[in-house]
Amino acid sequence: MKNKLHLLVLVFVMNAFVTKTFAQELYKAPSNQIKTIWVSPENPTGAKGSAGKTNKGAKGRAFITLEAGEKINLLDATGAGIVRRMWLSGTIPRSADQMQHVRIEMYWDGSKTPAVSAPIGDFFGLGLGKSKAYKNALFSNPEGRSFNFIIPMPFRTAAKIVLINESSSHALIWYDINYTSEKVPDDAMYFHAYWHHVAKTTLGMDFEILPTVNGKGRFIGTNISVVSDSMLRDTWFGEGEVKVYLDGDNKLPSLSGTGTEDYIGTGWGQGEYQDQFQGSLISDDKKGEYCFYRYHVPDPIYFQSECKVTIQQ
Repeated sequence: MKNKLHLLVLVFVMNAFVTKTFAQELYKAPSNQIKTIWVSPENPTGAKGSAGKTNKGAKGRAFITLEAGEKINLLDATGAGIVRRMWLSGTIPRSADQMQHVRIEMYWDGSKTPAVSAPIGDFFGLGLGKSKAYKNALFSNPEGRSFNFIIPMPFRTAAKIVLINESSSHALIWYDINYTSEKVPDDAMYFHAYWHHVAKTTLGMDFEILPTVNGKGRFIGTNISVVSDSMLRDTWFGEGEVKVYLDGDNKLPSLSGTGTEDYIGTGWGQGEYQDQFQGSLISDDKKGEYCFYRYHVPDPIYFQSECKVTIQQ
């Protein structure tokens, strides 16, 4: 079936993979080397003893302005550490144009190629430019006007998070990024996200959710946004099976589901619902618009040498 499709795929890739959970022992004392750092408009560098200086500490710089065509580093850290949380609010979650045309990029350890490069809306699971309140284990938009992200993202020598305003208007941005400065375990992986958009898919050809990636790692999951062809609104697009090709699989995959809505934990059609690791944020049969996600946190998909993920059409 021909569809307009946006998708974002989350992957950890490196020379090894991490099997520890996100949970931390809340009662455990920190080591002498670990430091907590927040960057925000009130302390853009996260420097010690430097927050809230503007207006004598009375909320003098709560947000920044990002002009159309401008880009800015939200985080520019050196040394080793782990990004723990990111929060962002302002005009972006309220503007379809900005959700689709303000881009977020992330760079690890001085790389010139971004590990993440995607529109803000797609990164947070709302690729159609429509904000909606939701909450899951990794992302949230609590009241439809702010975005949160809590996947830990390690770096060894440097981390940079950039916003690029490719929209037609200036953006007002409230943000904070929270990270810990600390030695990173040898088996810690780098976070990557693959974003892809096509105006028309090809009928009968499996669509690549994730093109082949090489190395050892973990496929965390994906969020997908679909606009179905107007001529096909009376039909159901979601019978396609998700297939995962692992470590040398050729014609046939090792892992295969039984249908699109089955993959995201429901069945017999697809309404709107939210769960920790799977959900359907938008499901509008009249307009043919759908946004849905699946995150493989309790059911990890590991690969030793390569991974590719497709969906039937």
